[in-house]
Amino acid sequence: MLTEKLQLTQEMNQVYKPVFFKMSVAEEKQAFEALIANPQVMVHDTMWAQLKELVKSLQPSKTLSIEEIEREILVQLNGTPMEEYGVWVYYPWSKHLVHILDEAEFKELRTNRNRYKITREEQALLSTKKVGVIGLSVGQSVSLTMAMERTFGELRVADFDDLEITNLNRLRSGIHNMGLLKTVLVAREIAEIDPYLKVTCFHEGITEDNIDTFLLENGKLDVLIDECDSVDVKIKCRVAAKKQGIPVLMEASDRGTIDIERFDLEPNRPILHGAVEHLDISRVKYLKTMEEKLPYLLPIVGIETMSTRLKASAVEIGQSISTWPQLASAVTLGGGITADICRRVLLDMLHVSGRWFIDIEDLIGDPKTAVPIFNYAVSSPTKESMQAAAAMTLRNEIKDIITDSEILKTLVEAAAIAPSAGNNQPWKWYSDGERLFLFDDEERSAGFANFKNMITYFTMGTVLENVELKAKEIGIGINIQLFPLKEKASNLVAIVTATKSLGVVKDPLVDFLGIRHTNRKLGIPGKIASEVLQEIGASVAGIKNTSMLIIEDESIIQKIADIAGKSEKLRMFIPQGHSDLFTREIRWDKESAEATRDGLDIRTLDLQSKDAVGFRVIKDAAAINLVSKWGKGTSLEEMSRNLIATSSAVCIISAPEFTPENCVNIGHALERSWLVANKHKLAVQPVMASILHFTRLNHGGASEMPKDVETAFRKLQSEFIQIIDLSSTNQEPLFLFRLCLADEPEVKSLRLNLDDVYCVG
Repeated sequence: MLTEKLQLTQEMNQVYKPVFFKMSVAEEKQAFEALIANPQVMVHDTMWAQLKELVKSLQPSKTLSIEEIEREILVQLNGTPMEEYGVWVYYPWSKHLVHILDEAEFKELRTNRNRYKITREEQALLSTKKVGVIGLSVGQSVSLTMAMERTFGELRVADFDDLEITNLNRLRSGIHNMGLLKTVLVAREIAEIDPYLKVTCFHEGITEDNIDTFLLENGKLDVLIDECDSVDVKIKCRVAAKKQGIPVLMEASDRGTIDIERFDLEPNRPILHGAVEHLDISRVKYLKTMEEKLPYLLPIVGIETMSTRLKASAVEIGQSISTWPQLASAVTLGGGITADICRRVLLDMLHVSGRWFIDIEDLIGDPKTAVPIFNYAVSSPTKESMQAAAAMTLRNEIKDIITDSEILKTLVEAAAIAPSAGNNQPWKWYSDGERLFLFDDEERSAGFANFKNMITYFTMGTVLENVELKAKEIGIGINIQLFPLKEKASNLVAIVTATKSLGVVKDPLVDFLGIRHTNRKLGIPGKIASEVLQEIGASVAGIKNTSMLIIEDESIIQKIADIAGKSEKLRMFIPQGHSDLFTREIRWDKESAEATRDGLDIRTLDLQSKDAVGFRVIKDAAAINLVSKWGKGTSLEEMSRNLIATSSAVCIISAPEFTPENCVNIGHALERSWLVANKHKLAVQPVMASILHFTRLNHGGASEMPKDVETAFRKLQSEFIQIIDLSSTNQEPLFLFRLCLADEPEVKSLRLNLDDVYCVG
């Protein structure tokens, strides 16, 4: 019995057209009588009430008594028996048989309450229009709203999908309709609202074979409404609509986003407002993976203009949710907005193209909490301030000083290609004609991660290492005096004095200064030759108070990768750290990178398409705050985790004590090991989110973190200490970088012009 019932239901699943019975037609009357003999058929007859409303609507200026209404109804019937007046409509899918007025009277009564929002003449014109709707989520709401207003003569709907339980958060339907094609669902609902409306279904959705039929058969569409999810179809339908001069509308169900493209008025208008002009749209139909589709999808969606909630939700796609979220309230709003705009386009009352936002949260909401702006009350050293600091220093009795300006300039040029965190290049050089003074450009170096200037001092160590290497190459000696004005809290980091010296031996690492670079590509599987790792370790031997641990064990590397990934996510949850990265450090396009010649050109991050999307999404501080509040964001861990997980080795540089001098020494060690690695064509990348924040915890900076972030970092630190046991050496890990085999990066960071970082007194 169950199988038979299921089979019967299945047979009805594509039925969406009602059956009409006119009692004046003998065959139809006979079929009607046979139908009502079926005990399963439910009969609904409100003809008296319908006629009552009809006669009242025909005399709107008069208040009719009950007796007058009855007389008018009899006049209207004109001798026809009540049960034979009008038509009977049978809905096979629900077994409802309904008695309604004939079409003209039904339309009159159905549209009566539209007056004069829609005039009688406008209603007549709309009844001649043909509208197509592709995609039946928002599209269902649009279609039903237009049906209720009766603003079309024919509606063509296209969708290949059927109703699933997850659709019921935004599609109006009952659970008995699960498994039903969305086209059938919409057609049935419209038929139940108004059986005289014409609905044409394209159950297979839009394809190469049927797009022209959808747009043109039985008359060209007057408006096309795109509500589909397919990037391919979005582009395909616009290309075809543009060719035929059909206007296109789209509503995105987020922030009430509405697109209007008037190809009927602007035949040369680029599709999607020109957002995909830079892409090869002929390739769209061949795209399979989300990675391939994203470059086309992003310009359509408009990442920067998404709502905060949708941005935060996007971080969770593929993690705690499977696809983009939508809400019934937004879909219902979108249906109303789109139906309104479509009506005005059809009535020649709206002629514009563009994108608009009807954002309810913006229009009606509590005052927004301002996103904190982190401005650092510091500025770059000026020539005058550097002169003043230089004048405060004591002169050492150094013999045979070299004052040749070209030699001093050569040393500074070598220094200027040293690595720096985020490519911030926080150095300023001043020459008094005899000595070089190295200053911390605090305007560039200030930031949450630069706890007690540790990152700056790492950088200055790499800078001074470059100076020493270049000096040896040109056969001169170097005297470096660190922190000469330490007691005066000056930003003067070092004084460099060049001297004549006999027996200076060139260090071969100098030959690799010009090729040293950061490589953020994923590693290629493979081990690094043991002799190369030995050479890297030996390169830092003898540098005061530093030691290097090189880890090759894959299981340990995977554990470090996990800690690094979680640390990177937590870093995003610190408002100041987030602001530093996204508003000060990242250069979001080639033009910005070339204009400033500093910061991280986003192309150097070698982001996969989904990561590029993620970066633009989490740029929004309010969105990342929501992700943090929800306790989500696992996807934010993936990039750093994958970078370390694909490494052949992880190197940790440590010191017995966290001091400015030791941080400078670590910078020396970092630069030397980096040069050796690049010499052997190994990729090098610092991955520092974990170490930097662990150091902050150890040395009094925990209070500057949100409490939940601090707690999470302490847990990670405990795991890290167990993995990297340095207790026997009495060393504190202060720098971490990855080594791997990898392809060369296509884009490398630019450097400031020498005139921007060097001046002579």
